Amino acid sequence: MQERTLGTGGPAVSAVGLGCMTMTGGYGGRPDRQEMIALLHAAVDRGVTFFDTAEIYGPHANEELVGEALAPYLDRVTIATKFAADIDPVERKPRGRMLRPEELARVVEGSLRRLGVDAIDLYYQHRVNPEVPIEEFAGAVKELIEAGKVKRYGMSEAAAGTIRRAHAVQPVTAVQSEYSLWWRRPEQEVLATCEELGIGFVPYSPLGKGFLTGTLSTSSSFDKDNDLRARIPRFGADALQHNIAMVELVQSFAATKDVTPAQIALAWLLAQKPWIVPIPGTTKLHRMEENVAAADVTLSTDEVAQLTEASAQIEIEGGRYPDELEAQTNL
Repeated sequence: MQERTLGTGGPAVSAVGLGCMTMTGGYGGRPDRQEMIALLHAAVDRGVTFFDTAEIYGPHANEELVGEALAPYLDRVTIATKFAADIDPVERKPRGRMLRPEELARVVEGSLRRLGVDAIDLYYQHRVNPEVPIEEFAGAVKELIEAGKVKRYGMSEAAAGTIRRAHAVQPVTAVQSEYSLWWRRPEQEVLATCEELGIGFVPYSPLGKGFLTGTLSTSSSFDKDNDLRARIPRFGADALQHNIAMVELVQSFAATKDVTPAQIALAWLLAQKPWIVPIPGTTKLHRMEENVAAADVTLSTDEVAQLTEASAQIEIEGGRYPDELEAQTNL
């Protein structure tokens, strides 16, 4: 597996990481725990060294899974986790508010314990708390770094101006936001800001929550109790009918290269900047192997330009999140 450096002076990680969220639920039930541990082991065996989790996934269960599975490999991997919501440690449920900076010293101890590490490799602020100046959160993470509890600071779904303000207090190693052929907002300001400041960029949902793999169709439906996509406007029945044009485009490019649509979508992201590291998630071994192999798919400059231009001509119908979740992003 090729390696990439997350920003200026950041850690060297595999060019394709692994998003672990769905390993404890989110897109259609809860997978078998032992199978997910085996999948995480297989990912390390195939060269993946960058793993992404969060306190809210589960809550807590995902950090516990990742911590248990990666315990034998801590000298070989970089583990990122996130904070944002106040979570009841007993009930394991969000309490309906966001954390304040003075609470991070307490919250980080839970993540350290669940992950089984002495220091968190990369600690993202999962969402910006609009009620507190970002400088205060950056300062709180700086204190955790000085105390040896955290190695590097990250931000998720933050606007360019917010990133700049935080970076001035504590250098930001990586910014994580949704980015793919069908969600390109980071191109407006955030990517340029990252390049200017020497910050790595980590696209989550790089395969459009499964849409860009070509495995969904206009007749696909989603369990409203177990699958987040049932609440996402662009996965509604009418929207799928309209948006399938993007899948068809990616499939046509994949056919010319004799690779899969998912590999084209990931290769396009990897071709954007050398400091971009996508983290596709999966619960299936063959999909993980397919995603890892995307690092070896080379797109020419002309092919990247053609795919960029063609995809930009397709108007996607529906929001990427329900309104209440979208309102928490890009602050």
